[in-house]
Amino acid sequence: MKRILAAVLAMVLLLSCTACGAQNKEPEEPVETVTELTLWTYPYGNWSDSETMNMLLSQFSSVYPNIHVTVEYLTEENADEAVSTAIESGETPDLIWTTPNRPMADWSGMGCMVDLSALWNDTDRNEVLPACQSACFTEDGACYLYPVAMNVSCMAINYDAFVQAEADKYIDLETRTWDDEDFIKAVRALYDTFHEPVAAVYCGGQADDYGTRSLVSSLFGGSFTNEDHSGYAVDSEEMLRALKLLMDMKGVIFDDTIVGRDEALLFYLENFKLSFCWDVQQQMNPAGMNGGVGVTKNGQRIEYMFYPTVGEENSLPGEIWGLCAFHNGDEARLNAAKQFIRYFADGEGTVSAVRAAGSYPVRNTAEGNDLTNIWSNNTVMSQYSVMMDALGEDESVAPNWPVARSEWYKLLQRLAQDDAVLEDEVAKFMDAVK
Repeated sequence: MKRILAAVLAMVLLLSCTACGAQNKEPEEPVETVTELTLWTYPYGNWSDSETMNMLLSQFSSVYPNIHVTVEYLTEENADEAVSTAIESGETPDLIWTTPNRPMADWSGMGCMVDLSALWNDTDRNEVLPACQSACFTEDGACYLYPVAMNVSCMAINYDAFVQAEADKYIDLETRTWDDEDFIKAVRALYDTFHEPVAAVYCGGQADDYGTRSLVSSLFGGSFTNEDHSGYAVDSEEMLRALKLLMDMKGVIFDDTIVGRDEALLFYLENFKLSFCWDVQQQMNPAGMNGGVGVTKNGQRIEYMFYPTVGEENSLPGEIWGLCAFHNGDEARLNAAKQFIRYFADGEGTVSAVRAAGSYPVRNTAEGNDLTNIWSNNTVMSQYSVMMDALGEDESVAPNWPVARSEWYKLLQRLAQDDAVLEDEVAKFMDAVK
């Protein structure tokens, strides 16, 4: 019996020691799951700059260390084709930085976009500008782009040339406004002084076509689309009158060899005295030439202006930039993509995201952070912000928008011909966009 008890006691001691050893053993480190995301960026601001993006991603990874993001930088030349190919092949990125018209008008119809409406709460809807919200939501409440930054485009004048031609009396630099009659008088004075074309209705392609659309729409209070954006109004009395004015105006030419960026460069080089294709990034770095801020090649003063219009209400074409997510069939990646969007659209990274865009925030606050003064240390950006209140409605929601853009520059090209009959050419446009 003693031997049996001893054996049992020994066994108990052995098990006890084994258990103690197991308890004292260092616990194994938990395995951390890393989620890999791909982000494609259209070229806008410094979101297409690797150094800037590395800074943004470093900031993001400090909060979400288990989400790794790889970036592919698209170019103006290959972007749309690259995304279309990716959609067709089912190899889309997880995230993309772009404008609303592509996901809202094109990609969403292919069933590949993630509805981001669940990321919005009542606070978001109160903070984000209505014009930015309307551009990113469908009529049935789906959201395919979460807006982050915005900008408005305008026109610019060579102020020194205006002074030389005594045309500066036709502009108001305090409000940056002028009316249609002032515009007519100013162009006449400039042409009489310099005896050469002082502005161009550029129509070499659809690039930067917002400038010519806005000029024609603003002059006599017309509109490129009808009031509810269900169709086009280029054949309206106001639009016809504006086109006729530009066709007959000495000092203004229709040039089918250039697009907006070419016109802006020629303005910078002082070939033209006005530009219809301008914005704050141009004002900061005219024509991308890394010259002086707000001056031409030879140092003449550039002032940005609203397009001339009737009445007191100004509307400027704008661009809204934000983030989209594609369906990828992986719940973990989709959740990580939504975290990325929330972080930069309405979180700790919003200020950095907007600054990287070189634009203005679409909201006044993000998670309690004041965004209204993010450019307070930059005089040009701070002063230009007054133009943002004139952000117009998004016309790209109109049907057949890609066709309308293509037909618009073709219409202008036809109007450049000496034998062009305005009403006939506009009728061709209206038939094409039905």
